[in-house]
Amino acid sequence: MATMALLLQYNGAGYHGFATQKPHNGRDLATVQGELNRALEVLYRRPVDTTCAGRTDAGVHALGQVISYDVSEEELETRTPRVLLRSLNALTPEDMGVRDVWQAADGFSARFDAQWREYRYYLSVGPLPPLVMADFCWHLRCEPLDIQAMNEAAQYLIGEHDFKSFCLAASAVGKPTCRNVLDLSVAPVQIAGQDLVCIRVVGSSFLHSMVRTIAGTLVAVGRGLREPAWVDSVLKACSRDAAGEKAPAQGLVFWQVGYEGYNRHLG
Repeated sequence: MATMALLLQYNGAGYHGFATQKPHNGRDLATVQGELNRALEVLYRRPVDTTCAGRTDAGVHALGQVISYDVSEEELETRTPRVLLRSLNALTPEDMGVRDVWQAADGFSARFDAQWREYRYYLSVGPLPPLVMADFCWHLRCEPLDIQAMNEAAQYLIGEHDFKSFCLAASAVGKPTCRNVLDLSVAPVQIAGQDLVCIRVVGSSFLHSMVRTIAGTLVAVGRGLREPAWVDSVLKACSRDAAGEKAPAQGLVFWQVGYEGYNRHLG
């Protein structure tokens, strides 16, 4: 067997998350993995098991999701990566796109071989919602955020900690909740002429809703509702009730993934 890898982008607004799900009320739920698997099944004329670098929730977008799957030597010789790229983009919906295809090392796993993952969360502040980025950010009708205070608060979350306060409570039952945040910063950015704020989070792995809860917690600090040191007490509480609100899904983008010796990323 050989292993193929894909670099995938998608607009998550129309999907119930990345992972395939059981039918609900007799209807199949649209998922990113479901659409991708259908396209691969058409190409290879068999079911294809895919593995992603990180599952995304309903409404969350991705610009640098990585997917891996196995093929036989015969299937490998049938289609070059260039042909496979063109075919997949013809078979998948318009709100998905395969950006790159390559043959990975045998046994490569998009999930287990990932060394770090980067997410970016976008905020818009002011009386008017952004025009171009309206579907890709959280619009806050408030005064400008105190970015310095948000960055001060972010420092408490960098490093290896128990992030139980920052994950969906039900998903933490009986499971380890320690994670390592490698970098966390807040900065103003401009996209398509729109002034936004970007929360950039890099970590080895993340808990369910962890990034969105971090974003909501930092926003509370940025709005002056909490002091930066409050975030330290939230972390130590190990209780979801201690943290801020979970930020809306549409502002979150799974940005890129890092692998040892070989990366497909945006830089």
